[in-house]
Amino acid sequence: MSTVQATRTFDVAKVKADFPLLQRVLEGGPIHYLDSAASSQKPQVVIDAMTTYYETINANVHRGVYEIAEAATNALEASRIRLGQFIGAPSPETEVLFSKNATESLNLVARSWGGSNLGPGDVVLLTQLEHHANIVPWFQLQAEKGFEIRWIPLTADAQLDLTNLDVLLDGVKILALTAMSNVTGTLTPVAELTARAHAAGALVCLDACQSVPHQATDLVALGVDFAAFSGHKMLGPTGVGVLWGREALLEAMPPFLGGGGMILNVTLDGFVPADLPAKFEAGTPPVAEIIGLHAAVDYLDALGMDAIREHEISLTAYALHALTERFGEQLTIHGPAGAHSRGGVLSLAMEGIHPHDLSQVLDQHAVCVRPGHHCAKPLMKVLGVGATARASFYIYNDTDDVDALADALAEAADFFSF
Repeated sequence: MSTVQATRTFDVAKVKADFPLLQRVLEGGPIHYLDSAASSQKPQVVIDAMTTYYETINANVHRGVYEIAEAATNALEASRIRLGQFIGAPSPETEVLFSKNATESLNLVARSWGGSNLGPGDVVLLTQLEHHANIVPWFQLQAEKGFEIRWIPLTADAQLDLTNLDVLLDGVKILALTAMSNVTGTLTPVAELTARAHAAGALVCLDACQSVPHQATDLVALGVDFAAFSGHKMLGPTGVGVLWGREALLEAMPPFLGGGGMILNVTLDGFVPADLPAKFEAGTPPVAEIIGLHAAVDYLDALGMDAIREHEISLTAYALHALTERFGEQLTIHGPAGAHSRGGVLSLAMEGIHPHDLSQVLDQHAVCVRPGHHCAKPLMKVLGVGATARASFYIYNDTDDVDALADALAEAADFFSF
């Protein structure tokens, strides 16, 4: 057990009691869920909100004029406003768009904005920390449009190397970057990068999947032009993502998908798209999931996003010290050394043990971590590994989970030492 004490900013035991899955018993003991960077658990209030929708106002939105249809529409639009308030959107009623996930949101930016604004001679700037969802859409578009893609490199401790940023920004039309790496936990200096990108004439598209659930978000302060995140990483359900964009940019962009709901008029000669946000929300939206996400945001706000960040800093510091003290050079933890410079994500490499084998042994102790390349193969190449075993923390994790992780790692080391 580490000698570093984790500071509790809220009662983790009470929080954990709100999550039905975490009450399960596995391998004779409590489940230690350390995979929230992939998908978070859901509190009972989120499950109840979705059930209530299905039981009381299950109807399509923006279509029917009967009572429950109007109630469903009002609930969805209330969720839009609530999400906008949560991220500091200036005009949530027009700037907050719902998608099926953050990947779709990032594809929307690449296809709609990029397809209309990029061509030969233009440059898109990415970072080596990016998830595939913020890489592949730009490669797909590059094959059609013929623009250049550049990369911001990393320092030895997985921070962005900004030494030659002015050179990299020369001629750039858009900088697409993550606010926090899902592999190393690196927190990027978004506001600084945005200011420098704007000074060079570039827009900024932010992958906020790993940051919005874990710290207070103010899009006005960050200054970005687009921001995407997903519901299922922030206590909400799967099947719903969010894209925020500046209203003037969204107005100028063509629709991403075509069909019902996104049109003002259709004739035999063509169509006229609807106003924002309907323009980018073709088809029936994930109504129950959007309502569930509203409940998730209310739950997070009740805890306080600053308190959540402080809890994760404390727990990450405890974990870094406990694991380093116990395993030394036998265990590599990729990313920044200090807990204040990273989120609660620890990508681990145990000497002589493949990450998948390591994760299977941990599973035998009810410790849930994710092995693999974490949809970040370019970053894996930079780190010089094919995969890692990733442990990630959230509001329902405490030092007991870290201690269980450490004990299970020790069991794995003993098992594979023969």
